[in-house]
Amino acid sequence: MWFKDDPAFHTLYPVELSQMARRHWTPLLVARKAARFLVTQPGDRILDIGSGAGKFCLAAARECPQGKFTGIEQRRNLVDYANQALEITGLTNVEFLHGNITDLNFKDFDHFYFYNSFYEYIVDSEKIDDQISFSSDLFNYYSHYLYKQLCKAPEGTRLVTYHSLETEIPPSFQLVATEINDQLKFWVKL
Repeated sequence: MWFKDDPAFHTLYPVELSQMARRHWTPLLVARKAARFLVTQPGDRILDIGSGAGKFCLAAARECPQGKFTGIEQRRNLVDYANQALEITGLTNVEFLHGNITDLNFKDFDHFYFYNSFYEYIVDSEKIDDQISFSSDLFNYYSHYLYKQLCKAPEGTRLVTYHSLETEIPPSFQLVATEINDQLKFWVKL
């Protein structure tokens, strides 16, 4: 029922949260396409960087039950909403972590999904809340941090970006496909 379309999915969340979906949550179509690209074999571990209320992980986990999806989010309330939605859906191949990407070991994951989580540091409109400060320094810091982590990834690592400025993507990642007016991009590390 929840995975029928985006409006149905958004009923998993309180109204005030679902109203942010257009700008901040991954559309189901994008999640499905990304999941099919990222999960190449059973047991692949996918990290959603800045998972918000968990929509990508939940939709991707349903699309590719053979993959393991982890979302990392720095806002505790969004992690709580993600876990509530996880409990309702009954999916078993998803987990949500409250924390910062700098606290993760990227080697624990095979492939990555990135819906420009750092963009809210440089745009002061349609924010999720006031927990994130407007700061180009933080945008640059996190983009560079992700860039360095992706540089260390082994050959064959896959990355999907959605609405990315691409400052976080090292030249070792080759663009192999684009969809949805070039906003959804599929990358493989050579």
